Amino acid sequence: MGSQSAVTSRYQESVADYWDREKNPVNIRLGEVDGIYHHHYGIGDVDWSVLQAPADDREGRIIAEMHRLETAQAEFLLDQLGPVSAEQRLLDAGSGRGGTSLMASLRFGCRVDGLSISGKQVDFANNRAEQMGLAGKVNYHLRNMLDNGFDDGTFQGIWNNESTMYVDLDTLFAEHARSLAPGGRYVTITGCFNDAYGALPSRSVSQINAHYICDIHPRSGYFAAMVANGLVPISVVDLTAATIPYWELRQQSNVTTGIEEAFLTAYKEGSFHYLMIAADKV
Repeated sequence: MGSQSAVTSRYQESVADYWDREKNPVNIRLGEVDGIYHHHYGIGDVDWSVLQAPADDREGRIIAEMHRLETAQAEFLLDQLGPVSAEQRLLDAGSGRGGTSLMASLRFGCRVDGLSISGKQVDFANNRAEQMGLAGKVNYHLRNMLDNGFDDGTFQGIWNNESTMYVDLDTLFAEHARSLAPGGRYVTITGCFNDAYGALPSRSVSQINAHYICDIHPRSGYFAAMVANGLVPISVVDLTAATIPYWELRQQSNVTTGIEEAFLTAYKEGSFHYLMIAADKV
């Protein structure tokens, strides 16, 4: 599937190309634990006993523990959507290899659509939905989250799980507000730079931007863009302290990517926050 049909700029083309080529073990090997492939980080306390496992079992136990933490993050996100009936629909904007969408459909019994500008990710995720017996219930589309192609008011809930740093927030939230039903819920978990620390991203945050060819937004930008587009925040949770153990464990694994120290420095110096924000359409 050609990713070019979903992109509208040279920058988006480079992002799609990055994710078309991406085969990081930290994403692939963790997903192989149970067939749920995520593209985000973990939260919660670590079982540090995995580091004392016998040598021939140690890495497998570290991988399983990291996957448990990233699945806990997705469960926490889904908790924020509130009640969802089997007749309602959900949208995963920036769905990656589709893990959170599959979990949402299994939890709520509803139809879920996922969007990505990477054709490789869309093909992978649709294959996983078919293998899990969820084809037709969970569908992934090669579409742009800034112009998703769905009718007004289609969805009861929409989320971005670590995918907002690739797009303009005002344009994104205007499209989400259009696509949400009245009273619908939007949820994001995202990294954002702390504009109380400085008006520009810190050195560590800039390293993360360069690594993922993204543009991490300031914390204040989320709230301003939401309110400007009729999305009123109802809940905010700072997950920064909860994600640091995941990064400390990842740093001792065999699936490091070289960006672990930048994340830990940014979190611990206070220049970078890991937030959950839930907002209702009014």
